[in-house]
Order: sequence, then structure tokens, then C-alpha cells
Amino acid sequence: MLDAALWGLIQGLTEFLPISSSGHLVLLPAVLGREGPDLATSAVLHLGTLIAVLLYFRQEVTGMVRFSASGRRLLAALLIGTIPAAALGLAFRGPLGDFNDTPKAVATALAAAGVLLILAGRRRGGTRRVEDVTPTDALAIGVAQGLALVPGVTRSGMTIGAGTARSLDMHEAARFSFLLGIPAVAGAGLLQFIELANEGNGIEAETLVGLAVAAVTGYGAIALLLRVIRAAGLAPFGIYCVAAGLVAFALV
Repeated sequence: MLDAALWGLIQGLTEFLPISSSGHLVLLPAVLGREGPDLATSAVLHLGTLIAVLLYFRQEVTGMVRFSASGRRLLAALLIGTIPAAALGLAFRGPLGDFNDTPKAVATALAAAGVLLILAGRRRGGTRRVEDVTPTDALAIGVAQGLALVPGVTRSGMTIGAGTARSLDMHEAARFSFLLGIPAVAGAGLLQFIELANEGNGIEAETLVGLAVAAVTGYGAIALLLRVIRAAGLAPFGIYCVAAGLVAFALV
């Protein structure tokens, strides 16, 4: 149960902060000499962060469910932005799984992603809002999300950076990044549950603790990032990723 709570804390904090949840879930167990979360736990943790983003952005989600004019535009943008990651994930699922099993490779990817965040942090974005996102914007941000399928590369960092490059305000780029994470996180959890069903494995009760921790900390991480990113940008998170990647590479 303590392990499940620890993985839930890591998942909740790192899924939305631009520091890579996949990287931390691989590297921290390796550094601590502990076994990382299994497939069942990982699937449930993804559901926890999905609950967090659905609750935080319930107004936007309600608009999409009700199919309002603004909701339809946002839904279309999210669907377009999801296509690149879905295609890349299906095409390279095997190699990505092998990469995930190599802690030094993940540490290298984390440090490299940190350098990209530092460079992206020099750009403050424009004044455009989520409501202004065009299909071209959504596709460009979706490609950035696809690159983040590599364990250690932060999904939120890549998509926020791509959003500011498309002249979105930094805060608005973060909002779109979190909303774009809904189908991505849901899809990851669903694929894992399908694998579990095919293998006939169940979910232990302790992992529900991880789900609750991931949901609460995920909600807090969204609120925190939206408050500080406009002032701090991406560079501090990039510095952290470089440092964490280098330290992990030396220890694993």
C-alpha cells in the first residue's frame, strides 16, 4: 500500500508538471532499488490523473459534452491534436517499451528534454487563447505530444512549448496542454486495462490508494502550474530535468 501511495504521488505530481511522469516512474524505483509499479498499478494511476484533469476543467468538459459551439471547436482541436501521438504510439509501441526498460536511456531523454525546455523557456508566447486554437495549431502541438511518448520526455513541457511557439499565451498553452492530456491519459489507461483483461490479471485493492493519491496530487499540480508558469516559464523545470537526468544516469 505504501508503494502504491508513493507511485500515486509521483504520477499525480509529474503527469502535469513538465518534468515527465514516465521518466520518474522508471528512474525513481531504479535509484531507490525498488520495483516500479506493475501494469495494473500504472493503469489505475492514469485513471487518477484523468479524474484530476476532468474535475479541474469540468466547465470545458461540460461544454464539449453538451456540444456547445465553443465545445465543438475545442473537441475538434483535441481530436486533431491526439492523432499524431495515437499513430506514433501504435507504430512504435514495441521500441518504446524496450526504451522504458532501459533506465540510462530514460535518464538521457530526461536531460535532453530539459535542454529543450530551457530553450523553449526563452519564448514567452503571444496573446492567443485556447479558443483561438486552429486545426494547424492543434496538429503542431499534437506532434510535440507524440515526441513525448519517449519515456523521460515531458508531455506537458513539449506541448506547452509548442503552444507558445504557435503564439499562445503561456497560461493558455498550459490549459490546452492539460485538456489535450484527457484523451492521451485515458488512452494510455485503456490500453493497459485491455492488456490486463487479455492476461486475466486483476487489480489489487491497495492500488486504489494510489488512484486517490494520484487524483488529489494531480489536481494540486494543475493548480500550481497554472499559477506559476506565466511568471516562471518553462526554464526552471528544464533545469530540474537536466539535473535529475544527469544524477539518475550516474546512479542507475
